[in-house]
Amino acid sequence: MKVIAVLALWVTLFYQGYSNSLDSCQGRCGYGTDNSFSCQCNSSCERFRDCCSDYTDICKTAATSCKGRCDEKYNSQNKCHCNSKCAQYKNCCSDYTDLCDSDGGGGGSVITDAEIKALSETLYALDSNKASASELIIDPQALVPDSQTSSQSDLSSGLLFRYLDEQALFSRPTYAALLAVLDNYHRMTGQTEDFSPQQLAEQETFIKETMSNTDLGRELFAFLSTKGVYASEEEFIQDLKMMWFGLYSRNNKKMDSSGFEHIFAGEVKGGKVSGFHNWIQFYLLEKSGQLNYYSHSFNGPWTTYPDVMGMQFMWDGYFKQVGSAVIGCSPEFDFASYSLCYITRPGKQ
Repeated sequence: MKVIAVLALWVTLFYQGYSNSLDSCQGRCGYGTDNSFSCQCNSSCERFRDCCSDYTDICKTAATSCKGRCDEKYNSQNKCHCNSKCAQYKNCCSDYTDLCDSDGGGGGSVITDAEIKALSETLYALDSNKASASELIIDPQALVPDSQTSSQSDLSSGLLFRYLDEQALFSRPTYAALLAVLDNYHRMTGQTEDFSPQQLAEQETFIKETMSNTDLGRELFAFLSTKGVYASEEEFIQDLKMMWFGLYSRNNKKMDSSGFEHIFAGEVKGGKVSGFHNWIQFYLLEKSGQLNYYSHSFNGPWTTYPDVMGMQFMWDGYFKQVGSAVIGCSPEFDFASYSLCYITRPGKQ
């Protein structure tokens, strides 16, 4: 049940494909956002409704295949379908039987809820870099009901993080890689993000350290590979790069946000904190005096880390009504868990 609560924190963006101009995706599929074009040809365009008109035909395997789509909800924009009713309506993709239909002997692409839960438990068990009770001490203090989370009342006199053994944790490769990336962002939406070569290299290092160089990351890839989601580790890593660090717009059509910034670093949009679900970022900002912990509305019943908390806080003048985070987990566990949910259950699935 602990891992199920952890997974429940992750809410993914909607997948909607819309054409935006006469520009074409010919020769552009999968590349990052390019402002010289008026429409885009990567996975982010589905979320932000700026895909080129030929994106589905040219770029998206899902246009004609059931790879990674088994049991998806009906979408009238798709040329063929991969759910249990497609045979009835005679609109299944040609590989539906091989990839999705259990009677066809080829159910490799189907990823069930039970399998996601089992893998999550495995990832949890493999999290050897999580904080121990001697390395991390928190003081949750005031507990408020859900009806009072919007009161903006500081009910906790002390810090949430009483102690963290930085020497023990931050010297580990995945923690060091996370720290290097966290300070590369403008928190205010509407400001274009522009990365130096060093910062782009830091993104690459973070993915490599968390996914390629840990048992936890390798386990995630092995599972997705056996399910036919990725044909190679290179494809897996490239997809993670686009998924987490590909830029998109949250405000005023500026390329001002990414999955990583929203989830790990946090943003400010419309006068309030948006995203911000990483405990290490919380610790760093609280330590520097930029974040004031007010209270919490949820605290998991567990006596060891990771723990799940829903917190109210003020970030340098901007309030977060409920900021949920997995306290004490390693960067690779956060990254792998969120990626698993996003890849296997996109949108509202």
